[in-house]
Amino acid sequence: MKIGYIILCRYNSSRLPGKILKKIQGKTILQYIIDALYTVTEKENVVVATSTEDSDNPIYDYCMSNKIKVFRGSLNNVSERFKNCALKYNFDFATRINGDNIFIDLSIVNEMEKVALTDKYDFVSNVKNRTFPKGMSIEMVRTKHYNEIYKKFLTADDFEHVTIYLYNNDNNKNYYYLYNTKCIEAAGLQFAIDTKEDFYLAKQIISKLNKKNNFSLEEVYNEYRKIKNDK
Repeated sequence: MKIGYIILCRYNSSRLPGKILKKIQGKTILQYIIDALYTVTEKENVVVATSTEDSDNPIYDYCMSNKIKVFRGSLNNVSERFKNCALKYNFDFATRINGDNIFIDLSIVNEMEKVALTDKYDFVSNVKNRTFPKGMSIEMVRTKHYNEIYKKFLTADDFEHVTIYLYNNDNNKNYYYLYNTKCIEAAGLQFAIDTKEDFYLAKQIISKLNKKNNFSLEEVYNEYRKIKNDK
């Protein structure tokens, strides 16, 4: 079974333009994500999925310069971009990774991959009920299932938010949800990089941990708590 990792990103985010290529300790946010994923899978299974708009040329150029697989699709129909990327690379399961998720806990990735490899489920996610922090979201969906369910998408949210339809229509489905039981105090916290404040927080946490990738939930949360208590 081939499990692919698709990093969805664009360059001109409204609140923090160019954030995907912003650097922390000399390394871009995108590279942190890619390097982490390269430790759990082959390079050929990691793809950056951006849009065909000229505004996303910097992402494409960065990927080409660094020999990173890159796919280009619709800017606004992110669901179609995700689906077509998964189909192009013949992924049996496609893993959605958001481009603002710099803190990837590889133990969570490995646990969810084991579930997907049982071949019992069409969707494996740790997002349901937000027991994990925002920015540590992992979603693995069977490509064949997503291709079929995509035909039922109707609303703008369905096409923009990739998996929202699955959560809204998960009755009697073979879906597996992973919940955070080890560090429940971190549930719902904002570790995704969406604003200047989020970026500054990520810089602080990474400087304290002094690591290049594989940031565990417990490590990130503990540093977050220290930073907040120091204020």
